[in-house]
Amino acid sequence: MKKEQLVRHEFEPVYDKNSEILILGSFPSVKSREQGFYYGHPQNRFWKVLAAIVQEKIPDSIEEKKEMLLRNHIAVYDVIWQCKITGSSDSSIKDVVPADITTIVELSKIRKIYANGKLAEKLFSKYQEKKVGIKAIGLPSTSPANAAYSLERLVEIWSEQIKQI
Repeated sequence: MKKEQLVRHEFEPVYDKNSEILILGSFPSVKSREQGFYYGHPQNRFWKVLAAIVQEKIPDSIEEKKEMLLRNHIAVYDVIWQCKITGSSDSSIKDVVPADITTIVELSKIRKIYANGKLAEKLFSKYQEKKVGIKAIGLPSTSPANAAYSLERLVEIWSEQIKQI
C-alpha cells in the first residue's frame, strides 16, 4: 500500500517574458516528479492535446516540450508548491501550501489562466485568484484518471477555450 508523503514541487515553472497564457495543474504525479518535468506519465494526454491545438508534432524530450511551450507563448506550472499526497492521487492531497503564481504573471504577458482539472481550478480560486487578479478558466483534466473524456473530446474542449494561441 502506498503511504502518504509530504512532498515539495521540485521543478521550476516554464515561462518567459512573452508568455501570454498560463496552464496550471494541481501537483506533479509520481512519474512527473521522477522525470523532473510536467505531465510525465505516459498516459497523460497533456502533450498530445497541446500539440494538436498548436498544430505541431508531439514533443518527446523535456527540451522539445519547453521549446514548444515558449514558441507558442504558453507558460506551465502547478497551483501547489507543497502538500501531503499518497502516490499521484489528487483526492488524497491535503495540507496544501500554494505555489507563487504572482511572479510568473508579473514577469510575463499572462492574460489568461487555465486550470487543468477541477482541483487545480478550485485551489487557484481559493489561494491565488485574488493575488493575481485573473480568474482561471477550468478545463477537463488530461490525466489518465479522467477516463470520461477521449483524447478527441479533450482536444475539442481545450481548443474552444484556448483559441487565441
